[in-house]
Amino acid sequence: MGSRSSNLLKLLFFISFLLFLIIFVLHHIAALSPRSEATVTDKLKHPKDPIPLSASSRFSFFFPDDALPAKTGYLSVNQTSSSAIFYAFYEAQDPISPLSQTPIVVWLQGGPGCSSMVGNFFEIGPWRVTSRSESFALESNLGSWNRIFGLLFLDNPIGTGFSIASTPEEIPRDQFSVASHLFAAITSFIGLDPLFKSRPLYFAGESYAGKFVPAIGYHILKANAYLPASKRVNLGGVAIGNGLTDPVNQVSTHAANAYYSGLINERQRDELEKLQREAIKLTKMGKWREATNARSHVLSMLQRMTGLATLHDFSKKDHPYETEMVFAFLRKEEVKKALGVKETLVQDVCSDDVAAALHDDFMKSVKFMVEFLVKRSKVLLYQGHLDMRDSVVSTEAWVKTMKWEGLDEFLMAERKVWRVKEGLAGYVQKWGNLSHAVVLGAGHLVPSDQALSSQAMIEDWVLERGSFGYEDKQDELFTSLFD
Repeated sequence: MGSRSSNLLKLLFFISFLLFLIIFVLHHIAALSPRSEATVTDKLKHPKDPIPLSASSRFSFFFPDDALPAKTGYLSVNQTSSSAIFYAFYEAQDPISPLSQTPIVVWLQGGPGCSSMVGNFFEIGPWRVTSRSESFALESNLGSWNRIFGLLFLDNPIGTGFSIASTPEEIPRDQFSVASHLFAAITSFIGLDPLFKSRPLYFAGESYAGKFVPAIGYHILKANAYLPASKRVNLGGVAIGNGLTDPVNQVSTHAANAYYSGLINERQRDELEKLQREAIKLTKMGKWREATNARSHVLSMLQRMTGLATLHDFSKKDHPYETEMVFAFLRKEEVKKALGVKETLVQDVCSDDVAAALHDDFMKSVKFMVEFLVKRSKVLLYQGHLDMRDSVVSTEAWVKTMKWEGLDEFLMAERKVWRVKEGLAGYVQKWGNLSHAVVLGAGHLVPSDQALSSQAMIEDWVLERGSFGYEDKQDELFTSLFD
């Protein structure tokens, strides 16, 4: 009996040893093998952690799942050439309404000729590029504009970013041509998904998009008047950030703005005002090329006088916005492949060809388009208060010259203190369809500087709540009925 027990113990010990040996070998084989997709996915479950991107990184590490657009591709602008606008679409991360009713924000970059991928990976997209010595990192953007809305980026006009201009001659020379191409592109995009048809579109952009945004809004409303209901574009409104919209009024403000900000003295102000008057005179004479050059002279002189690294944000005394890293990132073959871009396309910071094509357009006003829009749709004007190029003062200068029946009421409306999560975010003035927001602590690229404030701004404006709602107007009506 004892002999049998001894043999059984030996057998059990031998089996246990074999199991231990098998587990040990399998563990080391797994450790030496390449990472599985499950391992990569697990790493990306923590979006707040930076995702390192180096030249030797595996492709999966360049884009976490929610950094990849839901759709990318090219939208034709006409039927006679291969010219097309590149787009990247991100669906809402946490929509608060059925997708068929969820708004889509359409982002247009300025320049003219700068890629909307700046807006995507530096400002309002779900992930931002940051530089890490000789590599990059993607970091989750808590202030992204696709938190509850869809977000569509368009490289506009053709020839910009990843968009294609079959010949330089096809690049638009004016805002009517820009809007015509955008309308063709947006109607093609709507046709990609039946749910897109009913979703309201809000066009937004900054800087030179202060022309692009009102131009496409104006074109849509004009076109809708002649289209059957089934073919119309559902325009919700337009938002212009630090925009160049009415240059002749805006160029007149640089000297006074800099002087009262303490950046130049009285003699310098007088010198700058002389140059401004020349730009205004040439504009009124219709000498567009000379007027554009005169405006450039004003801005160059102002930058020399102040010694600032950039007029886009006077708090950035020594270093401008670090947008170059975004374009270095976009030049990587892996990134272009992930975005569905032709790998032979070279990504430049801003297209010289597009800037040259629109050179004579710089000093032309689109204020009349804003006047048309504000009577029929919502309009938001917003500025970072540190911008010396397209400043708060420059916007107020042209707004007060608008031909709009609600202008007097708007100018008399209270400029309210605006808070986000109990913190001071800026100021909002609103009447009827027109809202004007000043974002504190921000320069030309408002979402880059104040991500959460810009997110709250766009969401509250679209949804008409908080400081961007209509409560005050309703309160005044209630009071008047019972006085």
